[in-house]
Order: sequence, then structure tokens, then C-alpha cells
Amino acid sequence: MNDLTLDLRSCASCPIRHRAVCARCEPDELARLEEIKYYRSYEAGQPVVWAGDQMDFVGSVVTGIATLSQTLEDGRTQMVGMLLPSDFLGRPGRAIAPYDVTANSDLMLCCFRRKPFEKMMNETPHIAQRLLEMTLDELDAAREWMLILGRKTAREKIASLLSIIAHREAALQQTSPHDGSSFDLPLTRESMADYLGLTLETVSRQISALKRDHVIELKGKRKVVIPDFEALIEETGDDADGGMLV
Repeated sequence: MNDLTLDLRSCASCPIRHRAVCARCEPDELARLEEIKYYRSYEAGQPVVWAGDQMDFVGSVVTGIATLSQTLEDGRTQMVGMLLPSDFLGRPGRAIAPYDVTANSDLMLCCFRRKPFEKMMNETPHIAQRLLEMTLDELDAAREWMLILGRKTAREKIASLLSIIAHREAALQQTSPHDGSSFDLPLTRESMADYLGLTLETVSRQISALKRDHVIELKGKRKVVIPDFEALIEETGDDADGGMLV
């Protein structure tokens, strides 16, 4: 275990501390969480939990990204969600996993034993309130995603996804997206195609078009640079008075 990993496991230097389920906890509450906390790491492509499995933990994504997917009886699968850093995995009061959860990149989870966490949630308003906020944010994001999948063009879908990731990356840095913002794309183009309901060819074509039109710049295999953030927002097709929820 390297020094960076050890540092990430300290609540004082945790990169998601200000956005995670423990964001409003007082020192004594953090101490209680420490007693039921442990970490799990997964390599890219490794399953975290299968739909229908018993879940003995809940937790937060510290680093990396996980995908949620559902499999139909004939074997077809559909990606139905992503878990980015600070997102919460699992549901208090629900012991069975509703979706397959897979590490899409190297992943670290800050886990809490489910039963003690449920007990603490009932006794600690700070945790219950923060979890409610996160759940409502997730509901709003799901409604927004219905619009993306149902009404937006392929170009708008790609731009919307890039905007979401840029907003989340900025939020983790406690700032706002701006001209010159950059991030490492956490999804492969195959995963983007699955998530957006597009073909791989369409995803590649639209990314190339956004690059050609100077909406984005690509550095290496994964890094995306946004030279003009307003130009990217215009490509999402969103109402200027509204905006993407993150």
C-alpha cells in the first residue's frame, strides 16, 4: 500500500469529504463511523456486486468510477447509471442489490457495515439529512437523464455527458467549471455508447466532430480539455435558464 492510498484513507485528507454522506458529521460522529468503516479496492472490470446478491455494506466511491447495469432474461444488458467519486452505493434498509455494479476503472470504496450504519443513521440527523439530499439529487439526475436518452441528438448526448463529468470534477475540487477545464474521461467509448444508447461508431464520430469544431480538445487517450465551457453547454441543447443537475 503506497503513501497516497494511506492518505486517501484519512478522513482529514479524504478527497470526497465535503460531498460524501459524512460531509456534515461532527468529530464524534466521524469517530463512530470510523469504528464501522473499512476500504475495498477493485481493478477495472472487476464486479463489485451482482444483482440479487446480499449486500452487507454500504459506502461511498472515493476514487474511480463504477457502473450500474441490469441484465434481461435473454442476456442483454443495459447500463442504467454511473457512480462517480462521492456517490453512495447501497440503500439502508435494503439488503439485496438491485443492479450489477462493476468497477469501470480502478476503484476504491469507503465502506460501512450495513447494520451498524442503519442504526447510526437513525440516531444521527446529520447522516440521515445528507443521505436524503443525495437521494433527491440522484432522483433529479435520473429525470434529467430520461430527457437526454429520450429527446437529445447524439451530439447533444455526448456534450451533456461531458458537461456532467466536468461539473462533478470541478465540484470535487470545490470550484466551478471554467474555460480550460480538463478531466480524464472515466468511461471508454464502448461504455459511453452503452450508457447513451448509441453505437460505438456514433460515439467516436461525434467526439471527433466536437474536437474538429474546437468544442473540446483531446490530450492522449483520456484527457479532455474544454477551451470554452459556454460553447460546450450550447452543444448540450439545454435551456439556458435551466442546466444539468450534478
